[in-house]
Amino acid sequence: MEATDRTGERDSLDPPGWAEFRTVAHAAVDDAIARISGLRDGPVWQPMPNAARARFRQPLPVAPQPLAEVYAEVAEGVLPHAMGNVHPRFFSWYMGAGDLTGALGDFLAAVDGSNLGGGDTAATAVDRQVTGWICQMMGFPEGASAALVSGGSMANIIGLTAARNAMAGVDLRHEGLDALPQPLAFYASDQVHSCHKKAMNLLGLGLNALRRVPTDADFRMDLAALEGLIADDLARGIRPACVIATAGTTNTGSVDDLNAVADLCRRHGIWLHVDGCIGALLAIAPRSAGLVAGMERADSLAMDLHKWLHAPFDVGCVVIRDRRLHRETFAEEAEYLEQAERGLAATEFLHHYTLETTRSFRALKLWMMLKHHGVARFGALIDRNVAQARHLADRIKADPRLELLAPVATSIVCFRYNPGEMDEPALDRLNHEILFQLQETGIAAPSGTTLRGRFCLRVALCNHRTQLADLDLLLDEVCKRGDLESRTAAPRSA
Repeated sequence: MEATDRTGERDSLDPPGWAEFRTVAHAAVDDAIARISGLRDGPVWQPMPNAARARFRQPLPVAPQPLAEVYAEVAEGVLPHAMGNVHPRFFSWYMGAGDLTGALGDFLAAVDGSNLGGGDTAATAVDRQVTGWICQMMGFPEGASAALVSGGSMANIIGLTAARNAMAGVDLRHEGLDALPQPLAFYASDQVHSCHKKAMNLLGLGLNALRRVPTDADFRMDLAALEGLIADDLARGIRPACVIATAGTTNTGSVDDLNAVADLCRRHGIWLHVDGCIGALLAIAPRSAGLVAGMERADSLAMDLHKWLHAPFDVGCVVIRDRRLHRETFAEEAEYLEQAERGLAATEFLHHYTLETTRSFRALKLWMMLKHHGVARFGALIDRNVAQARHLADRIKADPRLELLAPVATSIVCFRYNPGEMDEPALDRLNHEILFQLQETGIAAPSGTTLRGRFCLRVALCNHRTQLADLDLLLDEVCKRGDLESRTAAPRSA
């Protein structure tokens, strides 16, 4: 054997010896367990100082660095400045709190290295089983189809693409949008998520194709207004193609009347798509499932599994009632990806159901989490978040300094500190300041939003670690800081 490897054939990315990697990996696991178990004692979020930011202006690394040193940089410079959504007092943007079983699944999936675009492997079998379970959890029939994607935005785009193609009246895959016999219209409430605007752009329909339906006092789609918009489009020769109902709006958590919308769509022959990225998983919660009754009647459903299922980022899911139509919307054949009678390619390729030929093994973390915790446990935790939202709303109503700005439909609570005798601009400034102080001190991390011209604090309860004491602490801090700041705020102008 040659003393040196002149061709580099014996080089790879595997460690030359496994001891160092094993030591660092074990330390990373121990540190992760310690971090999660001690979350409550630390800040939710903390600003990144300039010294920490400087770490990320280093030049391109050319020479190798010991793994222990690389991990030390992560532990010291990255992990302390995370978003904080795993913390029990993270109430900001609606996202799950993660789960160590799911994290282990992500690690094992990465080591497995499978591309879930296709192949006759255990990984594809896990994916099919998980998507079947999800269809069952959402109450969809046996012939329904589902695909795991990066998140809710992509799930919505997949569902709306299927809707566009199904309602076009021509074969859009081959003829293109120029062949449309008449323009298509999509309908959604004025509370719909912004990803639907992106979808209209990507689908080539343009933002004007998305009709924004007014909402009622409860922030639910006004069905009389929807009927009027449909009638106007029919009179102008425009085809009503799809109603996008929302099961849990981002602003307030409100749920459209899904059964009534489904009835309307059936009368008019319109595709029903439900954006359930926030609230779809209410379907598995024993006490709260009625909040999304009628969702199972949808032609397509988008959902986020990294929210109330707490799967590590990222994973969403689209469910489409008609499996054949789902496949026909996205399937493209290639000689190098032909299904074979035997061997590795002796199965249908999963990429026929999404936009991605390359797909990570997202299903493994879900499979492990569902088997480890069981669906009933997830449902109970969802019910608890809904009950916590009611508790928070009751406390707000009982305090004259606090003002609830939207009905609590699911688990989002929108309120503001309002001591009276202040005009709207001053109230907005005051509540912005309260929000910033809560976040910057690390006490809690609600977000802010504006509801019909009024800025408010938004508390999204989507965390399996949150306790009632966390909510009580939040309100105590809001009132304490509001009392202090309002003493120096400008009074209502005469």
